Amino acid sequence: MKILTAEEMRALEKQADASGVSYHDMMERAGLAVAQAIRAARDAKRHPRVAVLVGPGNNGGDGLVAARHLARWGYQVAVYLAKARPPDDENLALAAQAGAHVVAGDNDAKLALFRRMVAECDIFVDALLGTGVSRPIEGRFRDLLLLAAEQVALRKGTAPRFADSAGGMTWPKELPEPAPSTTPYIVAVDLPSGLNADTGALDPAALPADLTVTFAFPKRGHFLFPGAAAVGRLAVADIGIPNEWAADIPLTLITPEWVAERLPRRPLDAHKGTFGRALVVAGSVNYTGAAGLAAAAAVRVGAGLVTLCAGASVRPVVASLSPEVTYLVLPEEVGVLSEAGAPLVLQEMPRAEALLVGPGLGQDDTTRRLVWAVLGMGAARRTRIGFTERDESPPPPPPCPIVIDADGLNALAGVSDWHERVAAPCILTPHPGEMARLLRCSTAEVQADRIGVAVRAARQWGKVVILKGAHTVIASPDGAAFVCPFANPALATAGTGDVLAGILVGLLAQGMTPPDAAVAGVYVHALAGELAARRTGPSGLAAGDLLTHIPAAVARLRGITASAG
Repeated sequence: MKILTAEEMRALEKQADASGVSYHDMMERAGLAVAQAIRAARDAKRHPRVAVLVGPGNNGGDGLVAARHLARWGYQVAVYLAKARPPDDENLALAAQAGAHVVAGDNDAKLALFRRMVAECDIFVDALLGTGVSRPIEGRFRDLLLLAAEQVALRKGTAPRFADSAGGMTWPKELPEPAPSTTPYIVAVDLPSGLNADTGALDPAALPADLTVTFAFPKRGHFLFPGAAAVGRLAVADIGIPNEWAADIPLTLITPEWVAERLPRRPLDAHKGTFGRALVVAGSVNYTGAAGLAAAAAVRVGAGLVTLCAGASVRPVVASLSPEVTYLVLPEEVGVLSEAGAPLVLQEMPRAEALLVGPGLGQDDTTRRLVWAVLGMGAARRTRIGFTERDESPPPPPPCPIVIDADGLNALAGVSDWHERVAAPCILTPHPGEMARLLRCSTAEVQADRIGVAVRAARQWGKVVILKGAHTVIASPDGAAFVCPFANPALATAGTGDVLAGILVGLLAQGMTPPDAAVAGVYVHALAGELAARRTGPSGLAAGDLLTHIPAAVARLRGITASAG
């Protein structure tokens, strides 16, 4: 599923209109989709009162169509016009004919009617502004949104009820009074008003939604913070625009179907060699857990054989965590891997399908030199002869794809032209701080344009880049990019990145290409986190908890393929 900018969406709507799917038709489908999503979430008997805040543009038109359908289905609908609609507005007339109570905001100078609506509704629909927001919300619209937020906050506690009739705006007497502590279910039409569709910037007056119903395709702002935190659950509704029209859009939302189609097959006559050998260069005396988590994750995702290349101080700890792992013991210097171990790793690489370098290695000079050598960066160390410098016998390029993570990335950050020296196909897995070090910029600059930064870096380096974080971004050198649909605070804990790195090398070992392994690995990791968090909640999840949920996540995805077949 493609992710669009506001301009890309407008272009597709214009194309649809020219092809016979009129703007009127698209609005009808959009409003119906909003109403259907509300009915699926909150039935009319238990949550009868719906307040719809209608703006002056197309977003307001979508809200009016939704109001009409909800009124027809038995909801008690009140429509509040933030600004007068045209006198011949057909959607407004139809909503009123269906039984919606229409309140003109022009007749509510002190917002008493609006206050009453928000105070007593079960469902609040934000149809004020859509994708066109590009400047701060001011004036009347700002007052309405702030008042709505105030009433929602009050209803979370024991706010007093409004006993006055508010100028005649009353709910039918036969309906039960809602409890004062009940908060309304907030539904945003397309985007919460004040959320920038392209950047994720969020106006201070924006009202966070429980559900956002967007149309045809999700927008970038749905997945970029701070705005992403205001989206709630995201539903994408069909309004008649064919998916293939967006085929050239470079940004894609990862779907389980996409991942399921690309997971490595598991033939009945397989043996461990069928699923490949993964080498993991990881760990040090102070970070033994990182090596263990990465190696165990590679096993859990299905690699046929996992060999941990680590020092003697790491081996006994990891052996107790994952006895299936085999070992290549490397020389150490005071508990960290020595560059003297590089030839041993290079000798093993021709017999492996994939390599992971980095988790828990530390940043000692001798370990950095080992990383450079293993990655084929002989130019990382130079010898001066007279007035010239030359490389010291660089090792041959690594023959298998490589995942570079954690301290592997830190080793690269000190070499400005590392991407020209590393010949192997790679997946890089930086978190924002590591990305900032690689690009020699600030973390704030990375976070301000996560998608753009990841895409530019992948193109510049010629490597697949996974920019970790909520709604992780995956970018390939060809300009294609993917966004993970999950944002799970339970994963914000030490070691979960090591698990992701292990999943990635395990998928590469089974024959996946680096771009496909990166996208699938991020999704499997995130889905495992969702499954694990169902037990722990948003806090308290340990990275090791993910390991037993990796096979469950993969099994769920394989089930999609099986059911489709």
